[in-house]
Amino acid sequence: MGLFVKKQEQIKVYYEGKEVGEYYVDLIVEGCVIVELKAAENLCEEHEFQLINYLKATEIEVGLLLNFGKKPQFKRKVFSNQKNLI
Repeated sequence: MGLFVKKQEQIKVYYEGKEVGEYYVDLIVEGCVIVELKAAENLCEEHEFQLINYLKATEIEVGLLLNFGKKPQFKRKVFSNQKNLI
């Protein structure tokens, strides 16, 4: 389809302005969607939290969680990175 996809992209994690770790995202599509791939019996909360943490660590707001286990599953997650300005 001609989409630009990055595989195993490193994301640095910061806390209070200091780098504290790194994540490796399975796929980033067109710089605007994170795709996390699983091959588990079922998706669980931990998988969803992992994807949400990836979204929090980037400016990307849309994520897809795809499971290729016994029964294919998918979940869509959206996390708004906009800060409330008062």
